[in-house]
Amino acid sequence: MRAPETGRGIAGRTEHSVGFGSPGAVPGGFRILHVSTGNVCRSPITERLTRHALSDRLGDPLTGGLIVESAGTWGHEGAPMETNAETVLADFGADASGFVGRELLDDHVIRADLVLTATRDHRAQVISMGHSAGLRTFTLKEFTRLVRAIDPATLPDPDGADGIVERARALVRAAAALRGWLLAPSAEADEVYDPYGAPLPFFRSVGGEIQQALEPVVTALTGVPAARA
Repeated sequence: MRAPETGRGIAGRTEHSVGFGSPGAVPGGFRILHVSTGNVCRSPITERLTRHALSDRLGDPLTGGLIVESAGTWGHEGAPMETNAETVLADFGADASGFVGRELLDDHVIRADLVLTATRDHRAQVISMGHSAGLRTFTLKEFTRLVRAIDPATLPDPDGADGIVERARALVRAAAALRGWLLAPSAEADEVYDPYGAPLPFFRSVGGEIQQALEPVVTALTGVPAARA
């Protein structure tokens, strides 16, 4: 299954597309794109949890030049996220406001420095769109597994001259180099299953999986561990 070749797209920039660290305010930023199916459940949760974790570590949302957004391979263009997704974000103290669903377009993939998908099917769909996306597209859980194997000391200092953006680019290169060596223990290990239409407890379970997968990724990107409760 592939995303439609002609999508409704985005006529202009919205709060949803501006993300963590506006590309207008931070030239030369590093863009993270989260992808799921409808862009109303998994990818909005992942987008907003990523922004929340970055804010916790970096403080000023413009620090570092990291831009976080999301889209769906069959995105519900203009739709709000699911109410249960908003509840999950509230559980983690993350902001769900201003979200607008988007259909995945070529331009999103072209601009992304890192694409993190909910499932292997989504990963295959992104890669099939071309744009040399293969070396920068992973499932979220796949990227987490690879990041855990990377020695942080081999990455650029986030406080150095090149900053967090260069550190993030080096992290993606290192993860891509490891992909053929560190395989998932099972096919299901790299999947985040779709909670669409499910009751709130299942949404919360998915939100917990996403949060657990994001923690080492955000730590590796920023060089700042999560604060202990």
